[in-house]
Amino acid sequence: MLISIYTIHLKTCSILYTAAAINMSSAGQVSPVVRPMANFHSNIWGDRFLNYNFEQDEILHASQLKEVEKLKIQVRGELLAIDAKHSALSEQLNLIDAIERLGLGYHFETEIEQLLRHVYDSYDHHIINNDHIGLYIAALCFRLLRQHGHHVSYIFNKFKDDKGNFKESLKSDMCGMLSLYEAAQLIVHGEDILEEAIDFTTTHLKLMAGTNNNPLAAQQILHVLKWPVHKAVPRIETRRYISIYQENQALLRLAKMDFNLLQALHKKELCELSEWWKNLDFIGRLPFARDRLVEGYFWMLGLYHQPDTHYSISRKVLAKGVVILTFIDDTYDAYGTPEELTLFTEAINRWDMSCMDQLPEYMQIIYKAMLDFYQEVEQELANKGWSYRVHYGIEAMKMICGAYYEESTWFRDKRTPTYEEYMGVALVSVGYTFTIAEAFMSIMDSMVTKEALDWALGRPTILKASELMLRLVEDVKSHKFERERGHIPSSVECYMKQYGSSQKETYEEFNKQVKSSWKDVNEECLKLGQHLPRPLLMCILNFTRTTHLIYDGDDNFTRVGKQMQAHIASLLVDPVPI
Repeated sequence: MLISIYTIHLKTCSILYTAAAINMSSAGQVSPVVRPMANFHSNIWGDRFLNYNFEQDEILHASQLKEVEKLKIQVRGELLAIDAKHSALSEQLNLIDAIERLGLGYHFETEIEQLLRHVYDSYDHHIINNDHIGLYIAALCFRLLRQHGHHVSYIFNKFKDDKGNFKESLKSDMCGMLSLYEAAQLIVHGEDILEEAIDFTTTHLKLMAGTNNNPLAAQQILHVLKWPVHKAVPRIETRRYISIYQENQALLRLAKMDFNLLQALHKKELCELSEWWKNLDFIGRLPFARDRLVEGYFWMLGLYHQPDTHYSISRKVLAKGVVILTFIDDTYDAYGTPEELTLFTEAINRWDMSCMDQLPEYMQIIYKAMLDFYQEVEQELANKGWSYRVHYGIEAMKMICGAYYEESTWFRDKRTPTYEEYMGVALVSVGYTFTIAEAFMSIMDSMVTKEALDWALGRPTILKASELMLRLVEDVKSHKFERERGHIPSSVECYMKQYGSSQKETYEEFNKQVKSSWKDVNEECLKLGQHLPRPLLMCILNFTRTTHLIYDGDDNFTRVGKQMQAHIASLLVDPVPI
């Protein structure tokens, strides 16, 4: 296991004032340049992925491809059969749910959409007007339809008593309660009954977990309470679900083999990225910044994991963009002087290799790598006639660097901005719009149009809501650490100062805002499903999901602890036993 192989050396990050460069004063005297440096821990993975022998895995998996295709045909046949025979609603929904949780949905998109369309068309008959429907199936139906963009009305009043409370008999129905809790996560504004459902199920599921004599059942309850499927990272959820699913053995075997085939592809991509990263030698030349290629790739893998070439290219582009941006972020945040940062920002806005001579040597390395990266992307896009897209990636980079620079002036001036001023800048610097713009730019498929890129760069409601969640979650998890190393005030400090609230009160307020933002995202997913291709919508939603995982308990990108190591190992190191 990974934990026994790698020992993480986490050092307490503190501000180190280092004479990292030498300047000549006007009097001819040598004066040190004082830099605020964060002592980030080094890359914990070594050359593990660089040394991956993908040819050996490819030989192994080639022998399994025939069986995989046979199993796909078998599962597709099951889907078509239950549709043709008008099988029981429970049979249809359980099969769809299992396929999607096992990570196989991308193989059967057409069949699943057709089945759910039939379920949607008969929703009134099967659910609303059916007084004998059980809570588990009613909630599962509601969740699957909403997940697929069908704006069905909630039907949970039938599970209330005469006093308007959820029935007492439901409290002992573990499957029904879990299903209701999962369904209620797709809540939009104004759905009070789903708020009640979340409170009701949360309270009684916690009691159930605490008194359940079955440790596996208790563990399942606690997992769902923390990571309901709507908010979980699909690839992480798939790995977990494979370990507990038992019903359909053909489906389970297909899921295991498919998972390992995809994992081999992802490891190959990371191997190629590791070679690029080693040749770039940022760490040897720029040791002040975070070396997080593996973590960056893992983060971007959360957006889309499918094997299609257009996604594979995009994952590699995104991973490169993220590690370069990390070094730019740390330059603004933990190394550059005010004068250097002004020059760097001006050079980025001009976007011209001739600006190199005006920059310090270490900035020249970053600047050249950034321009070379976008030139490489432009050449790749030009092969498809989409070279215009690179403009959107460059504009996103300029936008986020402008935000970084504005934040650096607060640090330089030792100024605490108002909460509103801080959020106006920090929602950009958090990198959400940057990542989505880069993702749309690099997906080598015609579903990405100029209109979609204009829409993304314009920071529509779904992106603003996601930015807000990411910023608040990140600041709550990292503000103490950042404050210790002399960072600018976070949203937490700005809010506390402006409104005179305690840290606890601020956390509670931010938690309310995060919950409200999830409702915005859910609402927009239902609206946008009519206009934006579903894969692009899922890209946005999956980035939100993965970001919540990255900041679960800590800033796991900056400080890569055992939990993050385990997640990465589950997707990129350890195959599923077959």
